[in-house]
Amino acid sequence: MKESTTKEKVLKRIRDALVKSMPPPYGGVDMETPVIDPPPADRLDEAFATAFTESKGMFVFCRNVEELTDGITTLVKGKAAGKLYCNEGFLKELLAGLSLPYEDENDKIASCQAALTGCESLVARHGSIVLSSRQGVSRKAFVMPDIHIVVAGTHQLVADTKDAYRQISEKYSGNLPSLITFVGGPSRTADIEKTLVYGMHGPREVYLFLLDMTTETQ
Repeated sequence: MKESTTKEKVLKRIRDALVKSMPPPYGGVDMETPVIDPPPADRLDEAFATAFTESKGMFVFCRNVEELTDGITTLVKGKAAGKLYCNEGFLKELLAGLSLPYEDENDKIASCQAALTGCESLVARHGSIVLSSRQGVSRKAFVMPDIHIVVAGTHQLVADTKDAYRQISEKYSGNLPSLITFVGGPSRTADIEKTLVYGMHGPREVYLFLLDMTTETQ
């Protein structure tokens, strides 16, 4: 039967292609090797710091817990952050001896100027902080306060995004968090008249305190 219309001709070609599948024209292409080489394993902290600061994040490397607590105290008092939200066990223990008042109730987040949280991991290649809903804090803590302070250890550094997803998948054994988000510096947008504005959809400032776990575990 001769095809009478262009539509019928097109449909016949589609049917023929489905029945007689063609091999991929570029079968020899390597789809596994990364296009961009990952950062060296012994330089993940440097790679993360470079990418994170390029996106206007504030990076602070701490050689020990004393430097970490001093840095957090100086930041909170210097920024006159007012109320601080914190609801993760290890960070509440850290704050216990610092004479820094904080709120740990989720319904108080809106009145807090800063939030102190941990994270899931740090992606070195593009300087992203990986956060999830399984950290024990409200999701509001990631977006509502003007200042977001994140504490992480060097053992949480991973080379690339796939490594971060693999780590979360193994940590939660298939029961993934309902929210996994990547934060690369403060919230910003240029939607309005092409003018770059910070803090439009989240914190105006993001600080990452990275604790050197190699010295802490010795």
